[in-house]
Amino acid sequence: MMNHFLSCDWGTSSFRLRLIETEGLKVLAEIRSKQGIADTYRAWLEQKDSAERQAFYVRIIKNQIDELSQQSDLQNDRLSLVGIPVLLSGMASSTIGLVDIPYKELPFTLDGSNLNIRIIEEHSPENPLIVISGACTANDVMRGEETKVLGCAHYLGDTEKVLQLLMPGTHPKHILIERSELRSFKTFMTGEFFDLLSGQSVLSGSVRVGGHLKDRNCAKHFEDGVLKGAKDNILHASFITRTRHVLDKVPEEYNYYYLSGLLIGAELKELDETLPLYLVSTGQHTSLYSEACAVLGINIQHIIDADEALIRGQQVVFLSICARQ
Repeated sequence: MMNHFLSCDWGTSSFRLRLIETEGLKVLAEIRSKQGIADTYRAWLEQKDSAERQAFYVRIIKNQIDELSQQSDLQNDRLSLVGIPVLLSGMASSTIGLVDIPYKELPFTLDGSNLNIRIIEEHSPENPLIVISGACTANDVMRGEETKVLGCAHYLGDTEKVLQLLMPGTHPKHILIERSELRSFKTFMTGEFFDLLSGQSVLSGSVRVGGHLKDRNCAKHFEDGVLKGAKDNILHASFITRTRHVLDKVPEEYNYYYLSGLLIGAELKELDETLPLYLVSTGQHTSLYSEACAVLGINIQHIIDADEALIRGQQVVFLSICARQ
């Protein structure tokens, strides 16, 4: 088994690469960029030469590895990144990604043994690429979250029981775990709806980024939104965001939290409150969703850091491959 692996989270609009200690999962170095899959695919289409797509994408990865290797700590430790495999999650396995790998139809086991995984050494002899594909049901899909689910198993205790994971984001996921398998999930448009309503709809003039959830007024308006979203029709309740501003003179930054709470409340009412709930999140999503759950009386068993879950999930895949070789 190798002492290190490179963790790559390649999303639609972002790229993150981290050097990880295989045993202790310590992050030794990290870089981020906006070189997402969408921009990479567009750049490949617009190029003048006819480079094969996989080779084009591999060059992007190689450039990022070279940049990561220039970090001073790695140079001082004289740690070479040559030969270290890259574990790729996210959109790298999509139709516009590095390689198009079919979704794994549910269920899949939490040891990662039956996920669709492709090892690519062509065009990348210095750093083998291990690409993890997404998962699907008959009417829903995920890419990236499946790897986090593998990492979550470390925190879940008895995975033979039925439990649910809540993964906030642009498109949040509600995930059902049963008998150590991912059995089903639902995707919600919460984050994208918020961006559209607050930025491009008639509500855009009634909300403004500002304040903080720790502020008593912001928290109160967020709570009002959560409660209303959980019980009222979301189409009507959304328009109330405007009338609160026009008629009641509610400041735009308070309305920002009201609208956020409204959409999160509408999402969370779909949770099964009889099942143990684990929140898998980072940053502001953690505070927003944990507060919303508290408002609705939904108990969170444990909050799992989403970044740690991703790295642990990639470790699970890496160790599984090492064990078979």
